[in-house]
Amino acid sequence: MPPDMAKHRLGARLIKASVGASLAVSAWFARRPRFNAVTSALMRAMARLAIRTKGIREARDAADLGAQWQRAFPSAKQVPIRRIENDTVYAEIHTPCPLRGTGDVHACHRMMEFDRAVASHAGGQFVVLRSQAEPGRTWCEVALRRGGLPLTDLTPAHERPRPPAQSPASLPRPASR
Repeated sequence: MPPDMAKHRLGARLIKASVGASLAVSAWFARRPRFNAVTSALMRAMARLAIRTKGIREARDAADLGAQWQRAFPSAKQVPIRRIENDTVYAEIHTPCPLRGTGDVHACHRMMEFDRAVASHAGGQFVVLRSQAEPGRTWCEVALRRGGLPLTDLTPAHERPRPPAQSPASLPRPASR
């Protein structure tokens, strides 16, 4: 293997490992409400670092807002823009999250402070519509919109009504033979 390719692979593995580690630490704090202030400070600090190192700037329009948000991540493939409709950018987050399947959409909301801070710096607003934390979901669906535009038509995942949990006693019993 050529040295440049080996160096690139090592760099890619290092980035993947560091993103995974930072998500794991962030999730640990986010799942403990008594650490809300720590979670918020941590996510905003990571956003400031991304803003500086990636050169994120004020967006010119909705398409540019999506592009500026994407720049905050190591790979645009992990955060694809799916469509732009009525001044709203709809995107997905495929980066595996430690909250996946936990049902803890409030912890997800706290972790997404990173994305809200990046979007705000670019002149936008950020909403998680569907979260990986929801059982059965393997990616997040998100929306971005320019600052000052109403968000009333977008229901955040952490504000959506949840179906009541069923206790084992209320589940149907298997038929006896």
